[in-house]
Amino acid sequence: MPYDSVPFYDMNDNETGCCPRFNPKDWDGLELHFDNKLFVRAVTHAVFHVPIDMGKVFQRVQDHLEAVNAFDPNDFFILSKDLGAWTSEHFFTASREVPGEDMVRLSGDYVTKVFDGPYSEAKDWYDQMKALAAARGNPDGEVYFYYTTCPKCAQHYGHNYVVGFAQA
Repeated sequence: MPYDSVPFYDMNDNETGCCPRFNPKDWDGLELHFDNKLFVRAVTHAVFHVPIDMGKVFQRVQDHLEAVNAFDPNDFFILSKDLGAWTSEHFFTASREVPGEDMVRLSGDYVTKVFDGPYSEAKDWYDQMKALAAARGNPDGEVYFYYTTCPKCAQHYGHNYVVGFAQA
């Protein structure tokens, strides 16, 4: 596996017609290095951390990715970062520039950890990821989360897998 990509995510293993089944085994403990890895950056709004326009924003970005063939199912994930009670930012992997979207590149070393539980545990997950970054020598490292399924699909599959990415 390349140093800047993630394990294969079988988009066809999809009982819900929405989110594919997530296999956490290969995602836990990854050590990744991004060298100007290309992402679409999007912002969503919330009320006390509860998203209010996530579906609309995610669909817009997905449509734009697919329209210019920038969606690569073999290297796709979305990094999310809570900016406060009212706003979050999300980084969608892209294989090329997407007109009309905010394009950013991320560089650095990252380590992953898979969590399974309710979103109410996110603060604890964040603390664990900050501790992991600090243990790797970067106490100020950024922390992102990859929410692998929507709430309805998590309920269907019986797991709410979330992958933490800590900048190490």
